[in-house]
Amino acid sequence: MNSIKTLIAAAAFVGAFSAVSTAFAVDEYNVSTGTTLSGAGVALRGDDAVALATGLQVTPGHAKYAVERDGVAYYFVSEETMKRFAADPERYMPQYGGFCAFGVAIGKKLDAATRFADVVDGKLYVFLNAVAFGKYLEDKSGTLAKAEKNWPAMHHLAVSEVNG
Repeated sequence: MNSIKTLIAAAAFVGAFSAVSTAFAVDEYNVSTGTTLSGAGVALRGDDAVALATGLQVTPGHAKYAVERDGVAYYFVSEETMKRFAADPERYMPQYGGFCAFGVAIGKKLDAATRFADVVDGKLYVFLNAVAFGKYLEDKSGTLAKAEKNWPAMHHLAVSEVNG
């Protein structure tokens, strides 16, 4: 009887751990609620990461020009921008998994809108809204320094755990 209870407890532990691991993986990147046919969430609300990172242009991408990275789909406006991303994704991916950089600076994983974005030292940062973007503009270097300090501790945590 004890071996059955032990087996049930072990199974419950493994199941709980598996569910938590999946939740963490999902919340490492800010993705829209839509998914691709493969089940990948869509980054940057489907906007072209290359256009955003190179000229701060909000350009809707298309599913036919998609690249999946770490289980996240990035959409592009053309085959050219898709190939540029595929050749060097780190150059174009938003920092902090696409969560609001100001939010990360204050210890939160907040959504982000591509129309509120900035490129600093070749890195793309996105922000929740005009208010968060305005706060960031008041102290860019201070905000980014706080976000860099906070991100490692929050990167692998679920949004609900970070935002409480």
